Amino acid sequence: MRKIINVTLFATLALALCACAKNVAGESTTAQSASTESMAASDKADKGESKANNKDSALSFDNDGKLTVGFDKNFPPMGFVGSDGEFTGFDLDLAKEAAKRMGLEIVYQPIAWDAKDMELNSGTIDVIWNGFTMTGREDAYLWSEPYMENSQVFVVRKDSGISDFSGLKDKIVEVQSDSSAEAVLEEMKDLTSSFKELKKTPDYNTGFMDLESGAIDALAMDEVVAAYQLETRDTDDFIILDKALATEQYAVGLAKNNKALRDKLQAALDAMQADGTISKISNQWFGKDVSISNK
Repeated sequence: MRKIINVTLFATLALALCACAKNVAGESTTAQSASTESMAASDKADKGESKANNKDSALSFDNDGKLTVGFDKNFPPMGFVGSDGEFTGFDLDLAKEAAKRMGLEIVYQPIAWDAKDMELNSGTIDVIWNGFTMTGREDAYLWSEPYMENSQVFVVRKDSGISDFSGLKDKIVEVQSDSSAEAVLEEMKDLTSSFKELKKTPDYNTGFMDLESGAIDALAMDEVVAAYQLETRDTDDFIILDKALATEQYAVGLAKNNKALRDKLQAALDAMQADGTISKISNQWFGKDVSISNK
């Protein structure tokens, strides 16, 4: 009887020990699995956070292999719609060549000029490249090196009797919204206070129509654009006043955190300057080399 009890007790104890060992092993496996899943999730989260942080800290220069150029399509000869319906212009030709050398596909994106900052900051465009004045805006963008100089001038009708700034007294003057000419005039209160009115126009094509119709007396604008307009129009009814409002420099504007693209772009522009490509494109549009390096 004692022997049977001992055997039964031993068997019960053995079963208990086996069950305990099985539970411990199961708990260990479960804990190890949970730990592995936790580490994987943590690693995935870290990678996602790192990717997001990298995206915020510096935009990738390739942007899916494209260079999207924001420009005013009514700003000849820098960027506009040609007679064939295609986008063209001096700056757009420069941008196309630069993109080619960078191994990127060029994309021309016309924008409302007064919405250029929103377009750039939202990532709709990569650069602002369209007779874009860096003078006075040095801290607002990340810039390429300036490639061209320009002046702000007044255009008037030849028969207006206006020959200098004093002739603008009690006259209606127009300027493009959010343009360099507007910024210059805002600083010249003594002059603008003598005007009858200072109006704003969305683009200079509209401004020239207003000037031609007599709706305004003078148009403040970029000299390079004014000269092109006077040369290509079938009329000699307009003149540019001799005295300039201000002198400025053109450059390519980028978002401040897009240094990778700026450096890549500047390298392409430097090479284009060194091998004469900028000079060649300039001569095609202006009949001379207008780049800063030639001054």
